[in-house]
Amino acid sequence: MVVAATMAAVKRTAVVLCLLAAGEAVLRTSDPGLLLAAALAVGLAATAPLALPATAATAAAITVTAALTVALYGWPAVTAVAAAALAWGVLARRRYRRLRAERAARRASQRVFEDTLLELTARGERARIARELHDVVAHHISMISVQAETARLATPGMPALGAERLLAIGDTARTALTEMRRLLGVLREDAGAEPTRRPQPGLEQLLDLVDGARESGGAATRLIVRGRVAPLDPGLELTAYRIVQEALTNARKHAPGAAVDVEVDYGDGELRLRVRDNGPGPAGGPHGHGLLGMRERVATVGGKLRTGPAPANGFLVEAVLPTGGDR
Repeated sequence: MVVAATMAAVKRTAVVLCLLAAGEAVLRTSDPGLLLAAALAVGLAATAPLALPATAATAAAITVTAALTVALYGWPAVTAVAAAALAWGVLARRRYRRLRAERAARRASQRVFEDTLLELTARGERARIARELHDVVAHHISMISVQAETARLATPGMPALGAERLLAIGDTARTALTEMRRLLGVLREDAGAEPTRRPQPGLEQLLDLVDGARESGGAATRLIVRGRVAPLDPGLELTAYRIVQEALTNARKHAPGAAVDVEVDYGDGELRLRVRDNGPGPAGGPHGHGLLGMRERVATVGGKLRTGPAPANGFLVEAVLPTGGDR
């Protein structure tokens, strides 16, 4: 609609300029004979093309015709110069709009690409989290099966109905464990991951993690533990370990040589993690995949995550993970 309105305005302007060109030819020509006819023809040729679709050829023709008016009057005709300026102005405006539309389309395409990449990264991170939590859940299910079978065989005088139900519990647990192994196989095929037999890490392995970060980064890295230390849910401990691991990796990558403090606070009903470095702080640009992975992990346990500049300087990662009640 905007383009159509602009073209209609240009056509109306072309009609006005044609009339003004005719008037200018009469006023500026002393010979009413052949010279006047030539002046009228040149004036109309310089203004009438404005009513045609605006192209570079049309604008060039108007410009050339405007230059011919110098031979008639000794200097360019005012209406011809105005027509040439208007023609090139319309082309410049059209080009500007086209470039602006192309930039908007590129930005929209870039946003779609970034959103798609972010979603694929999030899905890959969720699959990795699921693979790691599989070992934790599988251990619990195995314990259910073992305890049910032990209770059935080791309890003297157990009624037949009770033994039958314990047997059913053990069978259900073994079936669930088989289905979980199948699911894990699918997740590993999708992610191209190799199976591992190593146990999943927890909070007990944080000291080794901090020592490794100190040795590889060559900077001071401290582990500070507050509160009464107690074993937590294995899945929550795995989440806490991975958050600290990713935070240390980010510190080593974005603030090499900076000192890092890792704080673990065992509170009432929550575990608070703080990883802070004294580097230059967050840089501009989009967040990396590491922070996305932290958010995905924190979301699996219903916790909260805050990342950003530290109060004085450096970068801070703070996570609050619910532990399921007072200890």
